[in-house]
Amino acid sequence: MVKKTGRPGYLQIADDLREQIRGGALAPGSPLPSTAQLAEQYDASLSVVKMAVGILRNEGLVIGQQGKGVFVRENEQPDTGDVQERPATDLASEVIELRTAVRDLSERLARVESTLSRRSET
Repeated sequence: MVKKTGRPGYLQIADDLREQIRGGALAPGSPLPSTAQLAEQYDASLSVVKMAVGILRNEGLVIGQQGKGVFVRENEQPDTGDVQERPATDLASEVIELRTAVRDLSERLARVESTLSRRSET
């Protein structure tokens, strides 16, 4: 289930599915549940689930087969952390995640500053 943490649901779903793939719960070659099943499982809309699966596709963790579904890649490579070896789509996903994290932190900082400002006024 997607939690109300301020972090977008599609990133939460992508994180969970990524953990399942890397942890072996979703083995190489195995199909992901359908979009409808994932939407029900995570209590999210179809578009949110599609965005999450799109991130995993961009990262090269899953591959879609027209008319058959989405499958965990057989040759999933461990993340080396080397920016120069990553595909541009992987970097784009990271930029999206970083922007979201910065926005969330900015909002939290604004709330903290507001609270501190009100306390100093009294």
